Amino acid sequence: MMELQTLVEKLKLDYLSDSLDTLCEQASKKDLGYREFLHTALSSEWAGRHQKGLESRLKQARLPWVKSLEQFDYSFQPSVDKKVMRELSGLGFIERAENVVLLGPPGVGKTHLAIALAVKAAEAGHRIMFLSLEKLMTTLKKAQQENRLERQMQLLVYPKLLVLDEIGYLPMNREEASLFFRLVTRRYEKASTILTSNKSFSDWGEIFGDQVIATAILDRLLHHATTVNIKGESYRLKEKRKAGLINSKK
Repeated sequence: MMELQTLVEKLKLDYLSDSLDTLCEQASKKDLGYREFLHTALSSEWAGRHQKGLESRLKQARLPWVKSLEQFDYSFQPSVDKKVMRELSGLGFIERAENVVLLGPPGVGKTHLAIALAVKAAEAGHRIMFLSLEKLMTTLKKAQQENRLERQMQLLVYPKLLVLDEIGYLPMNREEASLFFRLVTRRYEKASTILTSNKSFSDWGEIFGDQVIATAILDRLLHHATTVNIKGESYRLKEKRKAGLINSKK
């Protein structure tokens, strides 16, 4: 009969293989039954695979940092509805291929919330990607110049969740607005997008340099979407004020 360790290795149960001796010893001490031991052993393998998959998805996502919803300071930004964020964290919006738009001035936590939802999605097994608008435009224009725009579009449509950060910080020319519109159209009702912007929707014509394109983009983005408006002071200004670098509010 084949040795247990050899059998585990041949079945490619790599994580169970590493912890098999420990698990057998614990099972003996706790006097576990066969079913209980099998459950413990397979749980160990699954946990290892899940963690490796999560680490891989987070690495591919290109997140600038990792944040969680639990780390968000709702007391400093009471305009953020906890109930709405709790519903979004359930990830039903991803299953329905809906979008999330986070609006507010710089420094109020838009990117934190976007990343936190992306991390939740990665934990649930979804492919995610994070790009600033500047990086997105650079990537698409380079692909267009090198005649591989279609391939690049496919790569950007593939993730179940795409986070586009800092919409509105830099204006777009007509070519850039057209590329952005093509991406939004490709993902429409197929996959979810989270956008953060410092501009209200009424100013998006100014961002895209064309009111017609802006309206077409908003029509597709907002057809199935949750909008979160954040009003409040910048976290960065708060920290500077605490450090005495700027005057306190009067």
